[in-house]
Amino acid sequence: MSFLLKRFGAAGLASVFLAAGTGAFAQTKKPAQPPAQAQPAPAEPAPNQAAPGQQAPQGPVRLSLVPTQNDWTKVCGKDPAANKEICYTTRDFSAQAGQAPVLALAVYDIKGDDTRIIRLLVPVGLMLRPGFRFSIDEGAMLEGSFEICFPNGCFAEAKVKGPTIDQLKKGSIMNVAVKNQANNQVTFEIPVAGFGRAFDGPAIDPKVLEEQQKKLQEELQKRAEEERKRLEAAKSGQAPAPAPAAPPK
Repeated sequence: MSFLLKRFGAAGLASVFLAAGTGAFAQTKKPAQPPAQAQPAPAEPAPNQAAPGQQAPQGPVRLSLVPTQNDWTKVCGKDPAANKEICYTTRDFSAQAGQAPVLALAVYDIKGDDTRIIRLLVPVGLMLRPGFRFSIDEGAMLEGSFEICFPNGCFAEAKVKGPTIDQLKKGSIMNVAVKNQANNQVTFEIPVAGFGRAFDGPAIDPKVLEEQQKKLQEELQKRAEEERKRLEAAKSGQAPAPAPAAPPK
């Protein structure tokens, strides 16, 4: 199961568009496997669906995302089907510091292949047919398409060549434009500083990565339980407990 799919939460997804109107990939014990085989998680509400009495945001939306991890992570392994080494460099992003991821970016590099794959995990509730467009800083717009959706996230990807990866290595912001259910453009501004260093650097030890993910998963589960208790207390008329602190970095 995709590590980010397991962490995508209803609050992180559903609040993205409502607040603005105002995750990583395929990590298992065989880290090189692509995330398309991920198991669907429990159903989540669509991100652009307004709560009762609340009007959905209108017009273009821009969301400046923040990383949920200290740095990019590079994972390498051998794909037994293709008999090739595959590395991917990934990072998860949130709408606000301390919140669950709402988007993940991963760049796949297949040894001996000149084509790289930029893969995104984005919220549900988007129009799939137009696909997505992206640019690095003020560069030209490129296009990608949605590949598969699960109840709490959709995978989208674009195949690119070396020059695009070089731009990404030197860039500051990757702008990803999609359309929501109201046919309004939503642009995710993804900070990509440090990507080049990780992409060209050594891969993380899978055991170290597994331990990091285990600790983060436990912390997010703890936060979810604390938030559930806080909401239950608020519904019962009790004074709500303070919001849980952000996960340690």
